[in-house]
Amino acid sequence: MSFSKKYISLLFLVLVLYSCKENKAKQKVAKLPYFNSADFTPQWTKGTHKIPDFSFINQNGEIVTNKTYEGKIYIVDFFFTSCPGICPKLTKNMGNLQEFYKNDEVIKLLSHTVMPWKDSISVLKDYAKNNNVNSIKWHLVTGDKEALYDIARHGYFADEDFKKTQDESEFIHTENFILVDKEGYIRGVYNGTLEVDVERLKRHVKILRSTI
Repeated sequence: MSFSKKYISLLFLVLVLYSCKENKAKQKVAKLPYFNSADFTPQWTKGTHKIPDFSFINQNGEIVTNKTYEGKIYIVDFFFTSCPGICPKLTKNMGNLQEFYKNDEVIKLLSHTVMPWKDSISVLKDYAKNNNVNSIKWHLVTGDKEALYDIARHGYFADEDFKKTQDESEFIHTENFILVDKEGYIRGVYNGTLEVDVERLKRHVKILRSTI
């Protein structure tokens, strides 16, 4: 066999192997796992942990419950309006998601205050106005502190410090965005301050839209 033929054969083999690798990579992201515990170990069988029942009040004084998000894919975060650190970045990225999904009625957003003793309905309303929050797409909720902290830690597994300390009195401050499917199962966790992770979230939402 001539050198040129050997070269062509080798090149063909490399392309075949690369193609196989690409196909496997696509297969791996064709389905999202379920997350049933605070360590976020992915499970590829049907989930066992659903978001528990909740009832909070949004920026317009309306009651927001699980029923509000029934049949919806939604993205969750935790913040407080006077936060000078990561919250402005979280709110900005949630705002970007609101814009990105503005014409998709299936995708909703949900932000919980972790400082309900200060973030009253009127405070949330002003914050919503200042950040161009569309109340049809995005609810900012307040309510009972114990209920808010309980769902953050035991519903969404959003408080990383609590995993270590188990201290119920500790203040919650998390950078996580949590992706929840139409049935109330957690399907992804992302760093809401990082653009690359927000883009990953978008790809995962697309997978959920095509598989559920």
